[in-house]
Amino acid sequence: MTDAQETAAEPALRTTGSPRPESPASPPPDDVEAAPTPLLEPREGIPPVVATDAALAEVIAAFAAGTGPVAVDAERASGYRYGQRAYLVQLRRAGAGTALIDPVACPDLSGLGEVLSGTEWILHAATQDLPCLREIGMVPTCLFDTELAGRLAGFPRVGLGAMVENVLGYALEKGHSAVDWSTRPLPEPWLRYAALDVELLVDLRDALEKELDRQGKLDWAHQEFAAICAAPPAPPRKDPWRRTSGMHKVRRRRQMAVVRELWTARDRVARRRDVSPGKVLSDTAIVEASLSLPATVQALTALPGFGHRMGRRQLEQWQAAVDRAKALPDTELPQPGQPLAGPPPPRSWADKDPEAAARLSAARAAVSELAERIAMPQENVITPDTVRRVCWEPPADPSVENVAAALTGYGARPWQVELVAPLLAKALV
Repeated sequence: MTDAQETAAEPALRTTGSPRPESPASPPPDDVEAAPTPLLEPREGIPPVVATDAALAEVIAAFAAGTGPVAVDAERASGYRYGQRAYLVQLRRAGAGTALIDPVACPDLSGLGEVLSGTEWILHAATQDLPCLREIGMVPTCLFDTELAGRLAGFPRVGLGAMVENVLGYALEKGHSAVDWSTRPLPEPWLRYAALDVELLVDLRDALEKELDRQGKLDWAHQEFAAICAAPPAPPRKDPWRRTSGMHKVRRRRQMAVVRELWTARDRVARRRDVSPGKVLSDTAIVEASLSLPATVQALTALPGFGHRMGRRQLEQWQAAVDRAKALPDTELPQPGQPLAGPPPPRSWADKDPEAAARLSAARAAVSELAERIAMPQENVITPDTVRRVCWEPPADPSVENVAAALTGYGARPWQVELVAPLLAKALV
């Protein structure tokens, strides 16, 4: 560990404004922190929404001719539409300006992705946007995640608004983050908000790069960003119905079967109607039906979530799902819980394996002390799941080299292995 990493307990204070030429921020007095400057308009105004092949071709040509990294963001309609598809894509690059693209009208952006291949993409919380960008043909080969950079640098608040304010001294208006982005046409205030989301991403990236370099963490960040780029798409979740809110109340296998049938029926309807499943039937209603096991539509109607506003036909399809679950033979009922792919929950370790519990306690304490020393969240130093796995099934010879090999096998980056392997090796003995 370098001296810079040992002493960097706090990120540097906000820089005095950003390089925007039209509105430079004056440096505040040494003893007074300047109030953030409201960022109200994109510097070139709100660009028109790209919704035709001809307009998209112009954007592709402009961004191919641009220079430097490209800021990228995407807006979804979570809570309104089925799935997590993108309903607006925002980009900004020096020499090209800002572009707002409608991926509903232009669903194939692979041409844009190709001209930006090899260019560094700047995203905030990249793992949230990459799946929907991948669906429309945009996959980065190199990226800089400003949210993750903020975590590595030790900033206590890493939302985009907080980072832009603390690092650059500008206040972003965040009132439209949860709107229905599938709305067409998109209102002008929403488009202004969307354009401003990429307005300062390049400036934020540059400032965070300097801060990470000051703390001796820039190489760590590059390793993290490379891992995000190299990560394959997440596999489909096994038994997604088990994540129904309130599932902890459902104890019997027959009741679990009701949850499964109702969840599956709801998902089918939501997909067909392209609406959020929660707008079709709430999780609360599913759990209530599973606990009550109603025998008739009339009994179902009396349950919370199955009110008078629901039509007879809808009620009948939900009752049919309940009846299917009730008619299943015992051999087809779901088993309680899910097969564990790793160690058991830590709360049971003291009974199952006291020595493993002692190893985990020592490892957690060591990681916590390291995280505090380098000013970083513990989960970014090393994932808790990785620590649990190594402590539950440690190498037969818990040398630093063998622990390092185990950490690498679980996906830890080289910088994490270098810092954590000696600590875990000590904790394991």
